[in-house]
Amino acid sequence: MGGVVPITTVVTSVLDCRDKVLRSLGRLPPFSPVLNRVLASISGEDFSFSAVADLIEKDTVLAGNVLKIVNSALYGRRGTVNSVRHAVSLLGINKLRNAVLSLSIARMWNSVKTPPGWSMARFNLHSVAVGILCDQIAQYNDVEYPEGAFVAGLLHDVGHLLIAVAAPSEYIALEKLYALGGRTWCECEMEILGFTHADISAEALDSWNLPEPIRHAVEGHHSFETGAGRANNGEIPLSALLCAADEYVRFCGTAIHPNYSASDEPSPARFLDMAGDRVDAVVNAWKAEVAAVNSYF
Repeated sequence: MGGVVPITTVVTSVLDCRDKVLRSLGRLPPFSPVLNRVLASISGEDFSFSAVADLIEKDTVLAGNVLKIVNSALYGRRGTVNSVRHAVSLLGINKLRNAVLSLSIARMWNSVKTPPGWSMARFNLHSVAVGILCDQIAQYNDVEYPEGAFVAGLLHDVGHLLIAVAAPSEYIALEKLYALGGRTWCECEMEILGFTHADISAEALDSWNLPEPIRHAVEGHHSFETGAGRANNGEIPLSALLCAADEYVRFCGTAIHPNYSASDEPSPARFLDMAGDRVDAVVNAWKAEVAAVNSYF
């Protein structure tokens, strides 16, 4: 009996650690008024260009960044756009949501204290790149809850951040175990923590009152079964879309962990039955949009 740890002790430790990580939500900076407004719109509330433009105009940094994006090479405009309201109308509802969410959340998270070795720039860029790719794929496929594709991608790894903030020692241990090879990141989390970042991400989204399809997709983005295919109605499950986008972005080198090995995951193509021209269109649009926002992260 000498070295055996009682099961109740292990369970209590896991629950305590999980509770500590979830409590760290309170240590994140509060959402800005414009971020609250845009998140609410995703939950089904009316989205008013005028109301959002009013809020953006009151946030000097956000307003400046929105103007830079709309004047970037991505939109190829001949003249310079100097008005926030004009920029908002040119971006359209989806691009506006994507830009405001990306810029606001990245700025909010940049002030959070994280452990040595953590790169907020890598985290932000990976999150935004996955969100953009999810959104692009959803435009070319019949996807479950397509309006939530970008948000699911943007917030799918918030559990990573919460674990790093609340349990820095455990996070460093995770990095070391993962670097040894032979295990996926989620397997390392289960071994050290007893839960995964996907579990924590889903609970965070629940606390922010985001729609259930988004929470479900985030929770299952590392456990979607190979070959599960499309739903009965022919739509690609949002969890499959998120899994595929996450894998592809990491394969392209935009990962949270600098020592990520592309061989950890099989090709994301197994989920997506797009024709070659559609794949090219998605990838090219994704690269252009990521390039337009890259300098902000």
